Amino acid sequence: MNRKITQPRARTGQFAVQLSATRRGARLARLLATEQLRSWGLPLEDASLVIGELATNAALHGYVPGRDFRIVLSVYDDVLRIEVADTRGDRLPEKRDPDADSEGGRGLLLVEALSVRWGTEHGPFPRKTVWAEVALTGS
Repeated sequence: MNRKITQPRARTGQFAVQLSATRRGARLARLLATEQLRSWGLPLEDASLVIGELATNAALHGYVPGRDFRIVLSVYDDVLRIEVADTRGDRLPEKRDPDADSEGGRGLLLVEALSVRWGTEHGPFPRKTVWAEVALTGS
C-alpha cells in the first residue's frame, strides 16, 4: 500500500529521534515515543504497539552496519502519524501469512490491524520510510 498522503499542519507538535539500528535502539524508540505521547496526553496502547513493530523492523530488517534509524511522530487532526526511516531502501516491508506455530512474521499484520493506513516511501537513496497512521479517537 504505497500512497502519498498530503498532510495538514501538525496540531500537537512533532517528535523525532535518531537511534542505533539495534534491538536496544528499537526498545529505546518505543520507550521515548511512548513517553512523548504521554506528555501530549494521547492514547498509548495502539500507538505504542505500532511504534514497537516499526522500530523493531528497522533494527532487524533495515540494519546497515554503522547506520541509524529515525523515528518521527506527528499529530494531524485526530491521527498520529508514525514514520520510521532506515537506510535499507532495497528491502521493503513484506506482509506475511505465517503458520500458526511460527514465532514471527506477524508484525505488519498487527500494524495493519491497528492503523487506519500504512505504507512506504523512498528517498533520498538509500533511505526508505515505513509509516503508519493511528486514529486517536474511536474508529
